[in-house]
Order: sequence, then structure tokens, then C-alpha cells
Amino acid sequence: MSKFRLKLTGLFVIMIGFSVLAAGLLMGNSYQRNHQAALRDHMIRELHVLNAAAPWPAMENSAEQSLYLQHEAKRFKEIAGMRVTYIRLDGKVMGDSDHELSTMDNHLNRSEVQQALKSGTGSSVRKSETLNRKMMYVAITVHDDQGTANKGIIRLAMSLGDVERSLNNMWLALVFGLFLLFALAAIISYRVALSVTRPLERMTSAAIRMAGMDYAIRVPEGGRDEVGELARALNAMAGSLQGQLDEIRQNGTRLQSVVDNMINGVVMIAHDGRITLYNHEAELLLGSSVRERVGRSYTEIRQHFELVGLIRSGLENPLSIHEELTVYFPEERLLEINIVPMTMNGDEEPGLLLVLQDVSAIRRLERMRSEFVANVSHELKTPVAAVKGFAETLLAGAMNDPETATSFLTIIQDESDRLNRLIGDILELSKIESRRSPLMFSPIDLPMFLDRMTELLASEASKKEITLDIQTEEGLFLEADEDRLGQILMNLIQNGINYTPAGGKVKVRASIIVADDGEDELVRITVSDTGIGIPKKDIPRIFERFYRVDKARSRSSGGTGLGLSIVKHLTELHHGTIRVESTVGVGSQFILELPLLQP
Repeated sequence: MSKFRLKLTGLFVIMIGFSVLAAGLLMGNSYQRNHQAALRDHMIRELHVLNAAAPWPAMENSAEQSLYLQHEAKRFKEIAGMRVTYIRLDGKVMGDSDHELSTMDNHLNRSEVQQALKSGTGSSVRKSETLNRKMMYVAITVHDDQGTANKGIIRLAMSLGDVERSLNNMWLALVFGLFLLFALAAIISYRVALSVTRPLERMTSAAIRMAGMDYAIRVPEGGRDEVGELARALNAMAGSLQGQLDEIRQNGTRLQSVVDNMINGVVMIAHDGRITLYNHEAELLLGSSVRERVGRSYTEIRQHFELVGLIRSGLENPLSIHEELTVYFPEERLLEINIVPMTMNGDEEPGLLLVLQDVSAIRRLERMRSEFVANVSHELKTPVAAVKGFAETLLAGAMNDPETATSFLTIIQDESDRLNRLIGDILELSKIESRRSPLMFSPIDLPMFLDRMTELLASEASKKEITLDIQTEEGLFLEADEDRLGQILMNLIQNGINYTPAGGKVKVRASIIVADDGEDELVRITVSDTGIGIPKKDIPRIFERFYRVDKARSRSSGGTGLGLSIVKHLTELHHGTIRVESTVGVGSQFILELPLLQP
């Protein structure tokens, strides 16, 4: 018998056993509860009969009262066969049918007594400490003749031994029946499991033989049920595998050599020049489809003359080739090309494997890095040369002319300040780009924040008689990094002041708008000026590092050429956007949009 058949049989038996056991437990508990409830009701009726037959005595003397109740308790014990206890309202036992009063403790804390004092009747089931048996206790309160005040408590106690014996007998019958049911279930389950597992065993044996390349094996298909459908599917698969085996063997080596979803373009060329593999990335890089290339000669790639020459060279002289090549179709790209000789399909003459990688972005970054170094060197060289030149002039004798010396020293100080600002901006930009300075977001009262910006720049604006006009919605709060937001607005407003002629105006507006998705809210801050404006051709590059529209004016204003680049990076760190609209001679408008709440 198989392991699966044993497991299936055992599962059926366990399920049936648990079901019967659960039913037995429920039935036993229900029987016990019902029996105890009926016994409790019977004992309550007995208590009322006892109270009517022997009412609580009205005598004042406690000893006489106790003697009378003790006598009545023993008399009722002889009649009803149940233990009777008379308890005073303070818990003292005044009479008991089974024990001497002197040996009994106060019964006020007994649960049935507490229930009787609260609701008139009470009951509990517990083991009696005096009789060492499980008992049921039922108590009622005894009222005076008017029925308004409690005089005492009468309690009956009865052993639950009979109930426990009945339950034990029931459990014995349940266990015996369960064993019989287990045996019957095991026989039935085995028969059911056999009907399920035998066809599966046959199919497993057939699948093992198919794994050994024996596709001639067939499985009896049986009936129209799911197992029969599986057998038919297995037979159909065996027939299909046998027909495709030769084709799989031919294509196996090629399909295992490369993966079509590589991030690099992959092209395989046989020794006779036919293209045998052309993946999706190669389609994107070279601009032609698999259908157009596979099975055809590489010489038909007419859009890439230099690439065809490299392939021809590789076929004529089978050596590894590494080149970088610019292609212009379907768009201009710089490709890194690796050509490796490769034997395919057991041919004696090797073919070629071409791996193509688009390195345009990498080379562009390298060029930008090189340009950045050159720009930094140039920007640093200018103030250093000025400082050095004027210092040499002073040392050569200009110190003797106080007016000239003062002028030169002022220039040296200005150039030193400019050099210090440039170095500070370079370090700041480096820190922002490398994310070494994480943002600390907090709610910002935007009207108050913009007022502080105005105060800081008021003196600078007044020197050029430029009006600063700030307008924002009252109570507008924005979640942002306060210091970084200050850098953004300081740069934008300072730019407006620097590039606006005397007597002009710089305006700042802030309001809430709804994002394009119709759900999120954005804060739009617009900084506009009446300055010289930016030519249309320069707008796409305005946020590049060291890019200046008017280099002479930028230098005279003390700018480093990094302010707007810092603004762009800080805006992106705030998950926002910034754009510029400008007309030459009219002015410029920088539009900053930031999330009201950071994501």
C-alpha cells in the first residue's frame, strides 16, 4: 500500500473520529448541565416545602433558636435524605443535619449564600471540605410574616455522585462506540483511498518512464471524471513530447546560451553571416525587428555601415573586438560593442556573439563631470588671479598711495567674499546631491515665513529702490524643511532683485491649488520680477550648474552660477517641481509647486 493511500485513509479516519468525539463531548456536557439544572430546580422546591413545614422560629433567644433549627434539620435529613443547613444573615450556622455547629465556620462568603442574599435564591457546585465529595448547594432566603425583611437562609446540599457515575457510563459507551466506528471508517476509507490512488499510481509510474525519455508509454484512460481527464492529458502530452523532442534538441544549446530579456542587446551571427538570434533590446538599439533580421545576412543592416564593417572584420579574423560606435538610427546613441567568436551547433567554423550596450547616458555624465571640473577651475581661478594680481601690485609699491591701496584692498575683499560664496555653494550642492543632509519636515506658517524672508532682503532691495510685494492666503501652512525652503526662496527672490533694474518690483504670491490627479493639494509659490528677462533659447538650461545667460552681469551681481541648480535639487527633494516663464525686457516668473503634505 502506498504512503499516499495510507495518509488519505488516516485523514478520513481522523476526521470521522474527531467528529464523533466532538459530538460526544457536547452531548456529555449538555447532559451534565441539564441534569444539574433539573436537580437545582427540584431542590429549590424542596426548600420552599421545608420552609412552609418548619418556618424560621420567632423566638428571641439565640441558643433556643439554634437548638430548634438543629432538631428540624436532622428531622428533614431523615425524611428527604439531603443535608440541611440553617444560616443566620451574618453567616453563622444555626443548624446543620450532618455536623456539630461548633465545628463549622462562618458561611457568609459561600457563593450560594451571597447569591441568595442578593436575589433570593442561590446555587453552586463544588467539593465539600467537610464531606470530601462534590456537592450541589442550593439556598433561599426566609422572610418574615409580612414578607418585607429577611430572617435567615436555608440551604440544601446533595451529592453529585449519581450524576458522575452516569457520565462515566456514558463515556465508556462513547469510547467503545468510537473504536467500533474507527474500525468501520478505516475499512471504508481504505476502499475510497484505493479507488483514488490506484489510477494516480499508474500515472506516476508512467510519468517516471516519460522522464526517462520513454514517450511510448500510455495510461489507461478510465472514465469521464477528473482522473480520466488527467490520464488523457498525460497521454496527449507524451505524444506531443515525442514529436517535439528533435526540435527541442536542435534549439536547446542556442536557447540556453542567451536570454532574450537581457538589458543589453544580443545578436548571434552564424559563420555564413546569417543572423540566428536578435533579442528585444537589439531591436530598440538598432531599430529593426526580429522578423526583419533573423535568418537574413548581416549585410542587410544598411542603416549601420560601421557596425557591418566590424562584423565583417570579426568573421574574417575571429578575435574579440571592443569598440564604441555612434549610431544615428532610430535615434542618435553611443553604443559599446563587444564582438566575441562563438561556436554554435557544432559547426567547425565559429560564428559571432555581439553584445550591445547603450552608454550614451554614462558618457554624458562623464562629460558633465568634466565640464563641472572645468567650470569650477575657471570660477576659482578668476577671483584667485584677481587677489594675486592686486596683492602683487600693492607689494610692488602701491601701498604708498593710500587711495589706490584702499581701492585694491576693497577689490581683494570682494573677490575673497565671492570665492568664499563659490566654495560654500559647491559644498552645499555636493551635500544636497549626495543626500548626506536629510530633510527635516515640519509644518511652516507660510505668511509668517515669507515676512521673515522680506525682512532679510529688505535692505538689499532698498539699495536698488526695488519694491518687494508679498501676498499669500491667511492661515496657509506647508509641510517642508524650514531651512531648505528658506534657501529656495532666498535664491529666487535674490535673483529677482539682482536682475531687476532700479525702481522695479519683485512679487511673491502663494496659494493652494489642486494637483492634476484631482486629489492631492499643492502649494504654488510664484516669484516674479520686472527684470531683464531670459531668452527663450536659454530657458531649458537655466537650472544647470554654472550656466549664465549674461555672464558679465552675473559676475557683477556677485552670483556663483549655482543658485538655481541648488533650488532645482532642493525642490526635487521636497517632491515638488519648479519651472520658469520669461519674456526678454518684460521680466521672469519662477513657479514653485510643493505638496501641501509630504508623501
